[in-house]
Amino acid sequence: MNRYLSAALIGAALVSATGVNAAQRVAVLAFELNDITSLPNTPQEQRRTASIQPLLAAAIKQNGYDIAAITPQAQASANGSFGYLFHFHDLAAKLGAQAQADWVIVGQHSKPSFLFSYLLVHVVNVKSGKLAASFDIELKGNHETVTEHGVRALARKIQGVIGG
Repeated sequence: MNRYLSAALIGAALVSATGVNAAQRVAVLAFELNDITSLPNTPQEQRRTASIQPLLAAAIKQNGYDIAAITPQAQASANGSFGYLFHFHDLAAKLGAQAQADWVIVGQHSKPSFLFSYLLVHVVNVKSGKLAASFDIELKGNHETVTEHGVRALARKIQGVIGG
């Protein structure tokens, strides 16, 4: 009997080690820029917005999650127009499912002023197709360190929702 118990425990340990408790997969979509200032969509602001997705993916990965890759072409194909995936969570979830993700992060960089902007983020549960959380982080200024700090704060909030 002891031999069977030992075999069962070893088997359970092997199953756990092979992925039953594997890290959750998170897809982080490229952020859209919603620049409503009097001088919108400057190359500097477009570069800043483009830097948000890789920064957020790196911060989430650093917290122990797997990152599911979604190509810019796949995102563009699924995104009917500006804000489409941001507002239609079921479609964002469908895109995440294609990448075998558990969660999809859909974001916009909203810039109503030259002095501040916001990171607006929806966390979508792929399995349910529903919005799990919505966050907005204010960025005061446009320096690289301000963006990095805001992204780290956002990653912490996201981790609180997706758990692990």
